[in-house]
Amino acid sequence: MRLLLALGNPGAKYRDTRHNIGWWLADRLARRWGGGPFRVDGPTAWTTGAGQPEVEIHKPLAYMNRSGEALTALLDRGRFDPAADMLVLVDDIALPAGRFRVRARGSPGGHNGLASISASLGSDEYARLRLGVGRPRDERIDLAAWVLSRMPRAEEEEALGAFPRAAEAVEYWLDHGSEAAMNRFNRPG
Repeated sequence: MRLLLALGNPGAKYRDTRHNIGWWLADRLARRWGGGPFRVDGPTAWTTGAGQPEVEIHKPLAYMNRSGEALTALLDRGRFDPAADMLVLVDDIALPAGRFRVRARGSPGGHNGLASISASLGSDEYARLRLGVGRPRDERIDLAAWVLSRMPRAEEEEALGAFPRAAEAVEYWLDHGSEAAMNRFNRPG
């Protein structure tokens, strides 16, 4: 089995925030692959897609900084190897809206959701698709408040405009792995 782990925060208050862009892409992939509605099972809401039957898409239902707890429950089922079979869909302030990057591994880079995943695994050896949400222009703006806020309409449209290509990158990752997806989809700069 392959696992897409989309990070975000539960609840209507957070649904449309930058931090939930991983959930937005998970929803898009489920529709693209003809998946049914997400259903709650323990610590996640999850679905599969008819177009990708060996893939499960999971959204942890704990807050972002506790995402690893949901992963631990999935690991207990023993159906996948995180280093080879898992791709985390996550927001990234270092990338502008509309950009994304595939990474085969790496440090959490200050992202609390990735830090929780790494702590649960005891390793940074897992792939991630980092989805750009931009950085505030005013350095006095608190980054936590920034990622928990909505994007202006123009930025949201840029972010959503990248989803077809991001979905292709996920599909390519499923077929060819992280290194090949990085080489094909990561733009310089």
